[in-house]
Formats: sequence, C-alpha cells, structure tokens
Amino acid sequence: MKTYKVSLGLFATICALAMTTSLAHSQQKAALNTVQVHMVITDQGFSDNGDVPVLGPQNVTVKQGKMTLKVNQVIPAQGDNAGLQLIILIDDTVDSNIGSNLNDIRDFINAQPKSTAIGIAYMSNATFRITQNFTDDHALAVKAVRLPLGRLSTMDSPYLSLISLVKSWPQQKLRREVLMISDGMDPLRSRTPSSRSTTPGRSAGAAPSRNTTMPTISPDASSASTICQRYGVIVHSIYATGAGRRGRNAWEAQLGQSGIAKIIDETGGEYYSLGTSNAISFKPYLDRLQKVLGSQYYLEFQATPGKKDGLQRVDILTDLANADIAAADNVWVSMK
Repeated sequence: MKTYKVSLGLFATICALAMTTSLAHSQQKAALNTVQVHMVITDQGFSDNGDVPVLGPQNVTVKQGKMTLKVNQVIPAQGDNAGLQLIILIDDTVDSNIGSNLNDIRDFINAQPKSTAIGIAYMSNATFRITQNFTDDHALAVKAVRLPLGRLSTMDSPYLSLISLVKSWPQQKLRREVLMISDGMDPLRSRTPSSRSTTPGRSAGAAPSRNTTMPTISPDASSASTICQRYGVIVHSIYATGAGRRGRNAWEAQLGQSGIAKIIDETGGEYYSLGTSNAISFKPYLDRLQKVLGSQYYLEFQATPGKKDGLQRVDILTDLANADIAAADNVWVSMK
C-alpha cells in the first residue's frame, strides 16, 4: 500500500511538471510569435471637473480577443515626442454661411504649438485640393483658409476624398490627424430610387406612384474608416450644414452624420455637432479638441499577427478612475 501511494504521488508530480513545462513552452512560443506595433491613444476623463490620471505601462491593458498583450511603452506625446501633422479638411459642399466660424478655425490654428504642422485642404468631386501644405508657419496656414464654394455636384463624396487624402499622405513617425468640416452627405453614392418603388399602402402589383426609396449610409464610410486605421490616421470632425436643398434634408443630414460618426468612433477621434444645425461658434469644439491633442500617448505593444499582414482588433483598457481611453478599433499588424 505504501509503495502504491508513493508511486501515485510520483506520477502526480511528473504530470504537474509536464503541464508546467508545456505551459511555459506555449507562453514562450506565443511570445516569439508576436510583433511590435504602436498606435496613438487619447487619455480622456469621464468628467471635465476631475484631473485625468497619467497613463503608464502598469495601468494600460491591451487585449487581442481573449489574449492580454504585453505593453512595452506608454509615451506621452509631449516634448520631443509632440510632433503632429494636422490637416484641416473642409468640404466645399458646405453652406458658405459658415464664414463666421472660419475665424474660430483661424484662431485655433494660431494657437497651435510649433511642434504642430498644419495643412489646409478642400474636398470636392471625390478628391481633395491642398491650399497649404504642412507648415509650422501657422500664419501661412491661416491665409489658406477660405470660404467653401457652397455648391454640389453628383460626383461629391467626402469619404472618397478622405480616402484619397490618407492614401497620398507620406507615413512618418509622428501623430497624423484630420479635422473634417463636413455634413457627411455623399451625393455620389446616394442610393437611386428604384422605378418599382411604390408609395406606402400601395400593393406591389399596383401601378407605381412616387418613388419612396430612401438613401442609406454611404458604403464608402466603412472603406474610409478601414483605410484610416490601416495608416494610423485619427479623424475628428465638426458638423456643418450642407448647401442647397439637400443640406436642409433632415433624413440625409442624419445619414451623413452617421457616416462621419462611424469613422470618428472607429479611428479614435472626436465628433462635434449641434444636431443637424450649424453651431453659432466652433470655439467650444476646438477648445475641446485642443485638450484632446494635448492628452495623447504613443502606445507600443506586442501583437499576434494573422496569416498575412492586416488589421487586428484590439481593445485598450485601464482601471484608473476618471480615465476614458479613446483609440482606434484596429491596429495594422505585419508578419515577421
């Protein structure tokens, strides 16, 4: 009996050692299969009344699915790391009555630190036109701000304009962010009413009356969001009413806001609007954006690549009180 107990105990010990060795081997293999990636995150407070705690590697958690990833560094985007390229992208389909708000934008540009390079561009015809390349001479950037043209064409698409801009933007090791002034409406991709559409209450077999098919959120909003996340560009936006009859269409205005808001949320940016009306002043929005830009960090961590290079979903968390982290939904992970 004693021999049996000794043998059983020895067997259990061997099993435990084997399991420990296997687990250690699995953890080592997982560590070897990770690659270093980085992204920009924003440390925001749930309340503006309280101090926002400082983030560090010890209080930031990154999850990729159920896996908790190793956080290497959390570096404040300040001092030598404060470099920022910010392009102000104005939709030329916005109503030109926005003129008084442009002074708020000019004041915002002038208030930027030397470490922020400002670019000015205008969207139209599914592309963009630069009126001022990135410069730390903010007076030059101010001069490049003009009234939007306030006119529409069937080729306008703020989402394709954004995609074109981001794809042509040279990648650099600094923050890259966009401030869009737009209503988000997409005439190019609005759904054309079907000739078979009928008025409510009319049977399908009856003769068609007025078309009632309504447009939906632009499919290019998803593409724009993906492209921005692919290249690590954060998008912020201020809503401005579009020109003409379309700009007064509440349904389309809400769809436009939904498209823009989708991009903002998925890239980790900020969206500012006063319903579907123009704000009397952009200053409160821009003051808030200034706080956001001053509360950003570079987050560096080890991620597990897929079978090929691509975006991987990550969740950035912290248990610090009054800390609310804004970050992109996905990060680009390349294979070794």
